[in-house]
Amino acid sequence: MVMEGFKQNHFELFGLAPGFGLDEERLEQAYREIQARVHPDRFAHAGEAERRASMQWTTRVNEAYRTLKSSVARARYLLELNGVDVAFETHTKMPPQFLLQQMELREALEAAQEAKDATALAALRKDLDGARRALEDELARQLDGGHDYRSAAESVRKLMFLEKLDAEIDAAYEVIEA
Repeated sequence: MVMEGFKQNHFELFGLAPGFGLDEERLEQAYREIQARVHPDRFAHAGEAERRASMQWTTRVNEAYRTLKSSVARARYLLELNGVDVAFETHTKMPPQFLLQQMELREALEAAQEAKDATALAALRKDLDGARRALEDELARQLDGGHDYRSAAESVRKLMFLEKLDAEIDAAYEVIEA
């Protein structure tokens, strides 16, 4: 196992061109190939140093894979690679229209949950999925096409709001099913 790979960024590790739009099949294939080479089971009878290196590699590969697999994490990572201080925790200003839309979505979620209305939750999720796809398309244009990192950072913050709402929809389903 070559430690040089620890210096590669996540895209280089998997042999992919850096970009928001990525070939998920190639990512999956590269991930499986690397895992087959570095998985700790292959080094069960090796020396302590090799087993430790295998664990480090496996951790590195898994972290890189999770980052690239998630559209939000991939966008954040691309921003970081391009020197953009993500600072999502301190930069929370959002367009008023977007915030109003978020309030309306949360009110609809609350109403659906109180009514134990799985059909309303499904409709809300469908709307959310459409909004997420639109934001991901916008991110691809901003990051891959225009290299507009400031706008991309705002789009990532919006996408994070949508992911949180998606998790809240999952929780609402659990309440309804209970």
